[in-house]
Amino acid sequence: MEALKKAISAFVNAFKIEDLRKKLLFTLGILIIYRVGSHITIPGVDSTVLAEYFRNNNSFFGLYDSFTGGAFAKATVFALGIMPYITASIIIQLMGSVIPAIQVLQKEGQEGRAKLNQYTRYFTVALAALQGWGVSVWLSALKVTTATGAGVSVLLEDFSSGAGNIGFRFLATLTFTTGTIFVMYLGEQITSRGIGNGISLIIFAGIVGSLPRAILGELEMLKEGIQPLAIEIFILALVVAIIAFIVFVEQANRRIPLQSPRRVVGRKVMGGQSSYLPFKVNTAGVIPVIFASSIMFVPAMIASWFPNFSWAQSFASAFMPGHITYSVIFGSLIIFFTYFYTAIQYNPNDIADNLKKSGGFIPGIRPGKKTAEYIDHILTRISLPGSMFLALISVGPLHLKDALNMSFYIGGTSVLIVVGVALDTLRQLEAQLHTKNYEGFLKRGRIRGRMAS
Repeated sequence: MEALKKAISAFVNAFKIEDLRKKLLFTLGILIIYRVGSHITIPGVDSTVLAEYFRNNNSFFGLYDSFTGGAFAKATVFALGIMPYITASIIIQLMGSVIPAIQVLQKEGQEGRAKLNQYTRYFTVALAALQGWGVSVWLSALKVTTATGAGVSVLLEDFSSGAGNIGFRFLATLTFTTGTIFVMYLGEQITSRGIGNGISLIIFAGIVGSLPRAILGELEMLKEGIQPLAIEIFILALVVAIIAFIVFVEQANRRIPLQSPRRVVGRKVMGGQSSYLPFKVNTAGVIPVIFASSIMFVPAMIASWFPNFSWAQSFASAFMPGHITYSVIFGSLIIFFTYFYTAIQYNPNDIADNLKKSGGFIPGIRPGKKTAEYIDHILTRISLPGSMFLALISVGPLHLKDALNMSFYIGGTSVLIVVGVALDTLRQLEAQLHTKNYEGFLKRGRIRGRMAS
């Protein structure tokens, strides 16, 4: 309750400051554009027939669709969402550990990051084209079984022939690729001119956008007597418990005590104060889950290229959410990416050098190499429960969905991303609020100084 009041107070105060108000409205406007594009179906697809397929089939595209806010299930211009960009980012970062040229760029600061971002954009276009072609092939071959037992194609009559299918595939691939490029552009605009991380907020908007549909689906099941009231109450309590657990772990941190040396300057004694170096239990945030999720979409993408081959469909079915193979690999990837991303974000040697230069030290630990080893030891130990938490909260609810016969994913992954992005955005908003207040204090101080003189 206190956190909710704090969030509301932060937004109210932000709208009182013109600069922050513009950034918030700009971010909101970009997200509205994204949601509008998520409802524009590409030419040649009967969205009602496709929606019927997703209602009646536990497709391996279901989790992907939850990240796009229902855009994939409608075959819209933003059907691929931002996932090709995330996959490209993962591959570029992984290449940095084996290719010296990319390692050099990663250490060149702002200029190096700009070049890597450009390479990531080019790679995103290639991945989006490949995924777009695979989805178009899957759509052109998809037949939906109706209540009468007849197989209905999702394509309209203009694309029913073989030649028409080729035309549809090229058109769909071009549309999907262009949509992904535009979504990537929208995310970058939010990061540079709005509030928060644009890519994360795009995923956040997609997940939240699918929430009303999930609620209506559960209410419909309750109304028709498919789902008992007791189960619905249990599901609601379970969702609240998952959210509370995620918020609790997200706020938890390990504090390493720091001490600054005392210095005598004139007649004053400076320093000698105690502080701490905080490390979150979940050091990597939601990034490992997003990275692992994008990797787990690859089997489904490959299977979509071969819709008429049974081996491809059997291979992809083993990677459906809820399957034991999916759970084991997904959980393992999350643990791997937690350690990988933590190693990228935190360099113990750099932290130790910065402490040494500032004169700070950890009580009982010698500065320099010993401090770096101690910080590395702490990060290694704290990353294990953090990674296990991410794996549990991402894999466990997928099995609960099947056990409780739910119409939507209870969304350990989705809830984690929503909570993580919301908390991160609020932190950035609070930081900017403190900056604006501090600047205002300085401005008033200058004015008073001039008046006094």
